[in-house]
Amino acid sequence: MTEKYPLLSTVDGPDDLKQIPLEKLPQLAAEVTDLIKTVVQETGGHYSSPLGVVDLTVALHYVFDSPQDQLVWDVGHQAYAHKILTGRRDAFHTLRTKDGISGYLRREESEHDVFGAGHASTAISAALGVAEARNLLQQEGHVVAVIGDGALTGGLAYEGLNNLGFKEMKLTVVLNDNHMSISPTIGGLSTYLTRVVSNPLYNRIRDDIWKATGLLPLGTKAVRNFLRRLEEGLKSLITPGLIFEELGLRYFGPINGHDYDSMISVFRNVKDLPSPTLVHVLTTKGHGAKEAEDDSLQFYSLPGRKNRRPDGKAAPDYNQVFGKVAMELAEQDDRVCCITAAMEVGTGLTEFASEYPHRYFDVGIAEGHAVTFAGGLATQGMLPVVAIYSTFLQRAYDHIIHDITLQDLPVIFCLDRAGVVGPDGPTHHGVFDLAFLRQIPGMVVCAPKDGDELRDLLFSAAGYGAPVAIRYPKDGSIQFDPDGEATIIQRGTWEILKEGPDVTFLAVGSMVAVARQAAAELSRKHDVEAMVVNSRFIKPIDEALVQRIVEGGAPIITLEEGILAGGFGSAIQEYLRRLDHHLPVVSLGIEDEYVGHATRGELLEMLGLTPVRIVERVLEMMPSMAAQK
Repeated sequence: MTEKYPLLSTVDGPDDLKQIPLEKLPQLAAEVTDLIKTVVQETGGHYSSPLGVVDLTVALHYVFDSPQDQLVWDVGHQAYAHKILTGRRDAFHTLRTKDGISGYLRREESEHDVFGAGHASTAISAALGVAEARNLLQQEGHVVAVIGDGALTGGLAYEGLNNLGFKEMKLTVVLNDNHMSISPTIGGLSTYLTRVVSNPLYNRIRDDIWKATGLLPLGTKAVRNFLRRLEEGLKSLITPGLIFEELGLRYFGPINGHDYDSMISVFRNVKDLPSPTLVHVLTTKGHGAKEAEDDSLQFYSLPGRKNRRPDGKAAPDYNQVFGKVAMELAEQDDRVCCITAAMEVGTGLTEFASEYPHRYFDVGIAEGHAVTFAGGLATQGMLPVVAIYSTFLQRAYDHIIHDITLQDLPVIFCLDRAGVVGPDGPTHHGVFDLAFLRQIPGMVVCAPKDGDELRDLLFSAAGYGAPVAIRYPKDGSIQFDPDGEATIIQRGTWEILKEGPDVTFLAVGSMVAVARQAAAELSRKHDVEAMVVNSRFIKPIDEALVQRIVEGGAPIITLEEGILAGGFGSAIQEYLRRLDHHLPVVSLGIEDEYVGHATRGELLEMLGLTPVRIVERVLEMMPSMAAQK
């Protein structure tokens, strides 16, 4: 460490950073950048975004005194450098691995992680709460909210800004503008004015003039209005910050987010201002890695050498299947529109966006708007398909109820990354969708067992004339024929994949393949024959088939990659109670807990959702079977 990173090896925390001479900060940043590149290429993780904020992070910790001054980060993947500089340098190689450090902000990980972050646009609201609490507790220190990387496309950020304006508190919003938020206006005069208006002398003179005009007997209001309009007019000519001034924040910028003199000068000046400020910092996404600078979207994240799958996998990932099938559906039905919330690549819609640009809508990090917008499209006869990560749909829950299902609008939700997603951890696991969607009246909820069935369900959903959610994991699609044709599936019907009298597996989505493997193992090694049912509809369930299973008398095991409370297993047990049957039912899924970060395989093993673990549960459940081992 010392040889490769001579400066970074001396930084065990922010206090050590402050001992480094200003002129050596670029070298420190270069070492931090190299460490991020080395680790992310190995473990996987976000790449271009964290590289773009290394210089900004160094400057922030050089000026502010964390943890007394509290830094609140938005979209937590901006905080890799922050982690390295706040005592986690030696643990950084464990990034996003089992028992290692998180790829996002976690309060339990460090006192420097003031507020947990994984989803976007939360920093300003959280920082305002922190600052208000510190005022009430009469605590010293400054609060800084670092927002950007597209987070200003989220409405929550503006709710926070609206509430923040005109308050008396030491709070600075740092807008990391990497060309994914607002358009910059750059020039020598702007740079000059930024230095001037952030200078304490300028602010003292400005306030003195303001007070002096208040002593004038006549024309006071007119004079003050003239001075305000003069200042705002001058700023509006050369900066994009007037909107922030109108919201009650003093605006400084734009400044170069890779120029230490500029950043440190402005941060030192705003640190002592008693009212909210916004510092607009221009950064280059992927800075320090030419490949990421040239194509920040392609290098948004890396899979990491540890996580690469072997060549020759049997089927494409589900998001690739969805992208192809959405194209097929759009070709047959010109009512089909696709909507996503800043996740074109992740949801597999790049080709759709190119082929059908007038029927493709990327609304930014605005999930609630995406859902209501889709509802508006549906009222006019269009067939909206909302492609969204399961975890992000949580942010739009009221919109689903109020704007879609209450009006029975035919909107299709395609939920990518359902279940456990692996190294991204608890902020990104999509484990709540089955439970929170199942309880909504009028909602159809389903999950395919493979890529072919995803095609079948998407084409079928187009004809249901109702709100439909189709969920699928971040994983390979098991089986997919790119030249195949869709088979229409009747709503609420299941599929028996294997008959068996001893035990019944009711499996949902990704768990179908697991159930089939467990059944094969039980048959081969334990002379236990299990029925395997592809329970592709979570709502409505196949009541006729459930009644047949009940009549057979075999114990039931439900399998779902989701939270058990309110999920598929709950649906089965609720239905059996209505039938007044007392058949043994064991529900396997995720207990009342948040699931950490590790590989997807490691997490499924920890949760007991692997063939081996399920076989063990069956044998434990049925002592007579255990005797046959």
